[in-house]
Amino acid sequence: MGKLAILKEFWSFLKVRKKWWLAPMLIVLMLLGLLIVVTEKSAVAPFIYTLF
Repeated sequence: MGKLAILKEFWSFLKVRKKWWLAPMLIVLMLLGLLIVVTEKSAVAPFIYTLF
């Protein structure tokens, strides 16, 4: 429940403070994290890590 509460609080922060430019950065960071987790134990991992 803690992770969901953080996302809810962040969403509330974006709505109140009108900091919409933070949303794309957060989405990109989450996608990069997801990419690293998904490719961690696959044969594609060495090719993904060479991109960074």
